[in-house]
Amino acid sequence: MKTLVYLAIGILFGITMFKSEAASWFRIYEMFQFQAFHMYGIIGSALILGVLMTYVIKRFKVKSFYKNPIHFEAKDKSFYRYIIGGILFGLGWALAGACPGPMYTLVGSGYVSMIIVVLAAVAGTFVYGLIKDKLPH
Repeated sequence: MKTLVYLAIGILFGITMFKSEAASWFRIYEMFQFQAFHMYGIIGSALILGVLMTYVIKRFKVKSFYKNPIHFEAKDKSFYRYIIGGILFGLGWALAGACPGPMYTLVGSGYVSMIIVVLAAVAGTFVYGLIKDKLPH
């Protein structure tokens, strides 16, 4: 039953991404060229919503879907980890024309060439798992 709930949420997310044009290569290109506010509005809305929901979860001690308490673990502060990671993420996003969420949305909407991007993302995640102990965390 829980798998069906997750599947329904994923489908709803994919439809929202596609209808809002957040999965559009043209919209992503416009954003990186600073020609339109569309994507910045979507990302900004997601950021504000994330901050508000984190506050609500912490303030009211909201429990997970499984009735477990939700804990936020503090991360070590490091300038280089965020700069290097952000640059790599941004370069991949710019080259592929999609970040992780829209990649699957585009595959589901029939853009077969995005399967290569998904496979490259999975391979990159695998390589990261192999070398993560040698990276600055």
